[in-house]
Amino acid sequence: MPLIPPRLRAILVRVPFLVPLVRFVRKSSSKDRHLLVAFVAAALLIGVLGVKVSVLWFSPSLLILITLLAGLQLKLRSLAVLLCAVAVALTILDVSADDRYVGPGLLIAVGVTAVLAWLMARTRGSLGVQGLRGDAMLLELRDRLKRQSELPALPKDWGAKVVLKQAGGSSFGGDFVVSMREGDRVEIAVVDVSGKGVDAGTRALMLSGTFGGLLGSVGDFLGACNAYLHRQREGEGFVTAVHLSLDLATGGYVITSAGHPPVVKFDAGTGTWRVSAAKGVVLGVVPDLHCEPDRGVLRKGDALMLYTDGLIEQPGRDIDAGLDRLLGEAERLLPSGFAGGARQLVTSMSSGHNDDCALVLIWRP
Repeated sequence: MPLIPPRLRAILVRVPFLVPLVRFVRKSSSKDRHLLVAFVAAALLIGVLGVKVSVLWFSPSLLILITLLAGLQLKLRSLAVLLCAVAVALTILDVSADDRYVGPGLLIAVGVTAVLAWLMARTRGSLGVQGLRGDAMLLELRDRLKRQSELPALPKDWGAKVVLKQAGGSSFGGDFVVSMREGDRVEIAVVDVSGKGVDAGTRALMLSGTFGGLLGSVGDFLGACNAYLHRQREGEGFVTAVHLSLDLATGGYVITSAGHPPVVKFDAGTGTWRVSAAKGVVLGVVPDLHCEPDRGVLRKGDALMLYTDGLIEQPGRDIDAGLDRLLGEAERLLPSGFAGGARQLVTSMSSGHNDDCALVLIWRP
């Protein structure tokens, strides 16, 4: 008895896409061609074996799995060919079998899966990647951004802590930190890109690499960042930043700010927090950036806190009120020490609103 009965063979002969399918397969790339042939063969075998052997072992619902896998692996044109093969397999099951195996529920499930597979293949085609490589690239970029936010190793008579909290629990956000150390000189920049969460994450990923390359390579860091942003296309939102240059040997520091919330300093002698006077215009707005720096010295027990506006801004409240609340909450750091209280401070200040937050705390025990 032949594998394909005469009735089924008559159906296949009348299928119009089989001849162009062969021509298309010959023109496809090697990997895509092999995957397409495998998926098409699997789809057609399910249709044939479901009729000839058992629909319990070769259920039509297996076509949903094949369609989904094809959406992750095939190019868009190859996926279109496979969807035709899936339609043929469904036709075989519906026409050749005595019982009706293809009902409205199955057709809806296959149709929805086909749409999802088509969207995935189109997105991968735009990126030029195969399979889950696009997700792997995003994960790698996220890990790079996290590593870049880590502060360099400091001498034992210094302490530092970085806390990043992205809006909505996302892995990407508009707030980031870049830093470097060369000898006794440490430079830290806290940057806030307009927007929040994933929407600002792509721009933050790009700028973190640029700003990280400029840090320590130019004398006027914020001026170089401003010149770079001023050359970019307009309408991409604003960027604020604060830059700290610290001498680990003497404790001397210079703070420059570009539209960023003010740095606060803890003075161990008086036991109070003082707001830095550093000021400047938001980056990328004017061609020539002018900043008013704030200079000082960190002595034993002193600390500096750099942060983004997500820590002090709340809807319906003045930013000065948020700053006063931050200074009040910062008093809670003293009993447990700076290292243990930094994350608690971010959690306390960011509760009740959804925004990106970044905090850098550096102190001299």
